[in-house]
Amino acid sequence: MAWTKQIVRVNLTEGTVTKEPLNMEWAQEYLGQRGLATKYFTEEVSPDVDPLSPENTMFFATGPLTGTMASTGARYSVICKSPLTGAIACSNSGGYFGAEVKSAGYDMVVFEGKSPTPVYLSIENDNVEIMPADDLWGKSVWEADEMLHKKHQDPALRVAAIGRSAENGCLYAAIVNDLHRAAGRSGVGTVMASKNLKAVVVRGTKGVGNLFDAKRFMNSVAEEKKVLAENAVTGTGLPALGTQVLMNVINEVGALPTKNMSEVQFEGASKISGEAMLEPRES
Repeated sequence: MAWTKQIVRVNLTEGTVTKEPLNMEWAQEYLGQRGLATKYFTEEVSPDVDPLSPENTMFFATGPLTGTMASTGARYSVICKSPLTGAIACSNSGGYFGAEVKSAGYDMVVFEGKSPTPVYLSIENDNVEIMPADDLWGKSVWEADEMLHKKHQDPALRVAAIGRSAENGCLYAAIVNDLHRAAGRSGVGTVMASKNLKAVVVRGTKGVGNLFDAKRFMNSVAEEKKVLAENAVTGTGLPALGTQVLMNVINEVGALPTKNMSEVQFEGASKISGEAMLEPRES
């Protein structure tokens, strides 16, 4: 697998950054970014922790295929305790950010504590620094992204940031990366804001290695991508309309939670489907 076998641990209270080996026994036993980070979380965080307290550790996790040519290989997950549900949150996002973390040489970035002032984390391969973000606080995701790109002068920089809703305590605020991708479930953005952490920026140029049998892996990837390309949803619908193409599909099979999950279909689903969103609207 494509593990780098290294994680970054950031203590925001103390303002320190340390690197440590990935627990490979856990990586083998709890396969995938969600499973592995959840194992770390349950070992390190008390079940009765306040989600918005400094003791709620937050994990930005990649998986064994992140950064490879495998389909969905660019995704990452954010794991912490949810302020919305009080349960363990796992919020997953696509885009380029996850693969960039892996390419910088890390499997996970772990945030502990709370910074006394607004900060962001800068990762440029081996160089990992906590940076002041007073000028970014109060800015939207889009404004912060533009300011960080201007500051670092690197168009290939990948940014995951929170906006004003997270700063203001909205319990379902997201973390937005690459401007239009979001770790949107369970209020992980709100937890990030509670730590005075505005953004994580990353630039990785190391690439991804450690594949046991690269030739066999690439052959398997090619076969699986052919299957996805020939499927109507993954080959045509998702590329054309995005995830919203699933609205009508899920509604038709009776799997769309409606009216506080008391029903499984929504009569207005077609009006908010991917097909409907594609149609021009009157201004």
